[in-house]
Amino acid sequence: MSRLKEHYQKLVVPALMEEFKYHNVMQVPRLHKVVVNAGVGEAIKNPKALDSTTKDFEAVTGQHPVVHRAKKSIAAFRLRAGMPIGISVTLRGEHMYYFLDKLINVALPRIRDFRGISRQAFDGRGNYTVGLREQLVFPEIDYDKVDKVRGMEVCIVTTAKSDQEAAKLLELLGMPFSRHSP
Repeated sequence: MSRLKEHYQKLVVPALMEEFKYHNVMQVPRLHKVVVNAGVGEAIKNPKALDSTTKDFEAVTGQHPVVHRAKKSIAAFRLRAGMPIGISVTLRGEHMYYFLDKLINVALPRIRDFRGISRQAFDGRGNYTVGLREQLVFPEIDYDKVDKVRGMEVCIVTTAKSDQEAAKLLELLGMPFSRHSP
């Protein structure tokens, strides 16, 4: 069992039950999945960009990403339907907990001038999304082998009914929220 899952079961569940007055353990919000995705628009001109991003995603998440293709043709972007334009990985179970543990304790603190992440990125249904400007914050990425710095988006999906419950869940899991969010 991963450290984060053990922490959730031993400390987070009792704290949430006490704060929100849940009567049953099954009412306590939990993590459902984590989706990591990136748009690779430059794959239109440079097909190797998709390969390099795929390798980075495999190193970071431990799973092979799914390639997303364009649904429509857009002449202004020189994009045709069926061209690859993005990739994503959906993590569940132990992989999800290991990735989140690495994100919270290793990757986010490595961001330059890091003062915490915003509390404003909840979607109203208890899900949280954080964007990373570069993939280099993960220790698995070798700086010398990176052809271009690319960002990625990490969407944390919870079973929480409200943003307040989800925020408390992520806070108790160790998510480094900033003190003063804009």
